Amino acid sequence: MPPRRNFGTTWWGRAWVDALEQRAKLDPNRLPRGRTYARKGTVSELHVGAGAVTARVRGSRPQPYQVSITMRTFTDGEWDTLLGVVGTQLGHAAALLDGELPGALAEQAREAGADLLPGPGDLRPRCSCPDSANPCKHVAAVYYLVADEVDRDPFTLFLLRGRPRADVLAELRARRSPSRGEKPKLPKPTDEGLTPRAAYARRPGAIPALPPAPRVAGPPAVLDLDPPPSTGWTAAALTTLAADAAALARDLLSGGVTAAELTFEEDLARRAAGRSGPEVTALATAAGVPARELARWAEAWREAGRGGLAALRESWQPGPGPLAEAQSVLADAGLPGKPKVWRNRLTQGELQLRYGRDARWYRFVRAGTEWRLDGPPSASPVDLVY
Repeated sequence: MPPRRNFGTTWWGRAWVDALEQRAKLDPNRLPRGRTYARKGTVSELHVGAGAVTARVRGSRPQPYQVSITMRTFTDGEWDTLLGVVGTQLGHAAALLDGELPGALAEQAREAGADLLPGPGDLRPRCSCPDSANPCKHVAAVYYLVADEVDRDPFTLFLLRGRPRADVLAELRARRSPSRGEKPKLPKPTDEGLTPRAAYARRPGAIPALPPAPRVAGPPAVLDLDPPPSTGWTAAALTTLAADAAALARDLLSGGVTAAELTFEEDLARRAAGRSGPEVTALATAAGVPARELARWAEAWREAGRGGLAALRESWQPGPGPLAEAQSVLADAGLPGKPKVWRNRLTQGELQLRYGRDARWYRFVRAGTEWRLDGPPSASPVDLVY
């Protein structure tokens, strides 16, 4: 099993995550589902601007939800305080001018009253989903993926407080320039580098680690010419296959499953999960599967991958232990009616819990005459009932 995806690989990325989970006063019951959504690669088109973050997040519906988050920007007085903190430490200013964020700066800025990291009330999210919780799982997923942006560029913290890197560095340089009557500072000596003999004699360092896989596979190249008509192929079909291959390559780099590990139904659900309604219908016709059925498979795959599809399609008889635990949880929840048990499924009113062969529970809700998977799975039924 591949290692679980973590957020925050640098100290400033981890500081962002710690602030979310400990200081920002966000609902701790909502953040775990957001982490799961972020790990599943449901977030796309993430953009960080001055005091704002926007993204699209795939949920249980075909169209991704629109997420926008605003972060309270600093006043001029707070910026003066923050840059004053930087100015009192020569090492801070030098590090920032070199494009790095000193480890002690965030804590000193917080103590001075200009906290770069989010605190209570600093984050104000909006999502187009019907969930009224704050944050919903889609917003929470974006919160965690901002840590990736902070890892790549610590000046993202300054941008979220209202000023881009160029403005911050320009202000720092202006504050460091000598006033009238002061003796200007001598420039640093130029690094002459190494002679060829010295460079050749150096021992090679360790090979750097591969960069993390992109969150979304890039678009395939545009074909200059259409395939010959005799092949039976079209440019659109080849482009679709190339895009699917790129997505599989990205999943493989991320430690996910390969296409060879998937059954026909699983691979079909995976391909349908990334397509719109008419495309799903065309795919279903080509595969000889009812379009309505494939749409349900795709929805389950988007929510929980292979395990979600298996929970939708399969029933089996587990041992009595997990079912007894889930029955106890449902009884304590005070839901109307009495739980009904059939094989790996417990149904009570409009809620159904299904126990998977992967020892995880899946939450389903009634939609007319069908049951729809409602979110990622959990090792404990408690997380899904409440």
